[in-house]
Amino acid sequence: MGVWRKWIFPILRMVLVAAIAVALVKLAFFPDASQTDASPQPTGTISEPQVEVQRASIRNDVVLAGTVSPEPAVVIKATADGTVDEVFAKPGQVVAQGDALFDIKVVDEPVERTTIGPDGVPVVTLGQPGHHFEKVFAPIAGALTGFEVLEGQAMAVGQASGKVAPPSFQVSAPLGAEQQYRLTQLPTEAQVVIAGGPAPFTCPSLTISTTDAAAGADADAASSGGAGAAGGTATVRCAVPADVKVFSGLTAQVTIAAGSADDVLAVPTTAVEGGAETGVVWLVGDDGEGAEHPVTLGLTDGVNVQIVDGLAEGDAVLQFVPGAPAQPDCTMDPAACGGMVMGLGT
Repeated sequence: MGVWRKWIFPILRMVLVAAIAVALVKLAFFPDASQTDASPQPTGTISEPQVEVQRASIRNDVVLAGTVSPEPAVVIKATADGTVDEVFAKPGQVVAQGDALFDIKVVDEPVERTTIGPDGVPVVTLGQPGHHFEKVFAPIAGALTGFEVLEGQAMAVGQASGKVAPPSFQVSAPLGAEQQYRLTQLPTEAQVVIAGGPAPFTCPSLTISTTDAAAGADADAASSGGAGAAGGTATVRCAVPADVKVFSGLTAQVTIAAGSADDVLAVPTTAVEGGAETGVVWLVGDDGEGAEHPVTLGLTDGVNVQIVDGLAEGDAVLQFVPGAPAQPDCTMDPAACGGMVMGLGT
């Protein structure tokens, strides 16, 4: 037993330590060639997504976020030079269109008269100065605001003497430049939905106007609540029918139906560079590569665009314009696309 402890066990430990050391050296400095050969190699390829030209139905509805506001007041302007003779209305009074508000006494210049004297010589004389009265009428029906005309007050042609605020309301909404391209033909009415208000109604007398930073305070007041445009953009306005009860400041959704097309060729808007009338797509050839190809465009709903000419059904194009920035998903977030309704169905 003493021999095992003194010689055998120590020798075995030394052999085991030496074997472990040799194994570690081999792993560190002499790896197996088969492991090196088995290392993963890149084999994937990058391909750009493609879409085919398909037939679809496109409804070009432009949906805007608007605000209800009173119709803008109309300025009362003097119609002659003179002095106020008599005032027929009071501030705040409700008047009808054409009601007389006040009259202006206008002094007439003396009229020259030519007569023949006894000796046959023409004699020029001035007649007595006279006067006449010019009435100023209400330009529209409504309530008088800022009407502070006094008898004897001097007036000049075109001088403002107050305003008439109509009892009617309007709906106004800002219209972006891209949305203006979609309105190739401006309808005369829009559909309006007021949050928490009456049933959806038709809003007639639809107009588009442009305003800029130099616009007057009247335009800003008429578009209270942020519905007005600034910086040269456009504003859509339509008149609220008299039988629809609304209040100033209510928010509204304005839907303008700007045309529809059924069974037409269409591709996603992401595949087209350009969005109105003409554009460029990247047509995929037999080699699988995309090449620029001009197309003629029609209606768009913000997600898909009609191809009038330049492509045939089944043609493959790149789904995204090369180098274009990422586009928002309008189907998931309409607000990211300017609040447009995406109503395309195949």
